[in-house]
Amino acid sequence: MPEALAAALALPGLGWMALAALLAGLVRGFSGFGTAMIFLPVAGQHVSPVEAIVILVVMDLFGPMPNLPRALRDGHPADVMRLLAGTLLLLPVGLMLLAQMQPEVFRTAVGVVALVLVACLVLGLRYRGTLRPPMIYGIGGVSGFLGGAAGVAGPPVILFYMASPLPAAAIRANTMLFLFLVDIVLIAMFWLRGELLIAPVMIGLALALPTVLGNLAGAAIFRPGHERVYRAVAYLVVVISALSGLPIWG
Repeated sequence: MPEALAAALALPGLGWMALAALLAGLVRGFSGFGTAMIFLPVAGQHVSPVEAIVILVVMDLFGPMPNLPRALRDGHPADVMRLLAGTLLLLPVGLMLLAQMQPEVFRTAVGVVALVLVACLVLGLRYRGTLRPPMIYGIGGVSGFLGGAAGVAGPPVILFYMASPLPAAAIRANTMLFLFLVDIVLIAMFWLRGELLIAPVMIGLALALPTVLGNLAGAAIFRPGHERVYRAVAYLVVVISALSGLPIWG
């Protein structure tokens, strides 16, 4: 185990990944989303797609924990469970695709999904009709597929909640609860598939500290009345990270 930890800490690019983990945690703490879209474009430059997602789910499992009690109070767990049920159906399909994906394709997929999400949010392109239970399950299914194939389960759910009349605190709470549960499911599936390898797990554990610190700082500065400011900051960080991860810079 000490040898595995030493090897993990010697990984080139670990410093950049730690910075990305800190920023991702900060954004997650005040907005409820953004971890994967900020961290994966950076991690994908240094490790394989499967390793990047394993590192993400391990570190991200610890990051939101200090904020979960507040999320349970502010959120609507029944809707979260409907989304999760849909996720469970298509997540394995996404994971099968991930196993065949080249690093450049993975980085492009993550970056494009993140940029499209930000564009939709900024332009106000959201579904405005009534969200019935079958549609909620469907949104969960799309999230599951994207979570398995590219590690970004959040965008469909984020668009869903941004179209809802819920207050900012409830949106933040529901998104945080959903993504936390998706992380648990992903860890279980990686273990069943034999892909929960010790090296990425150790890196994930090492990056849990900056993730937790970022989450705590983000939660501390969160004020519902400043929702627009938080969204603008989250969008900017996501765009910068997504662009940095695109395989167009050589």
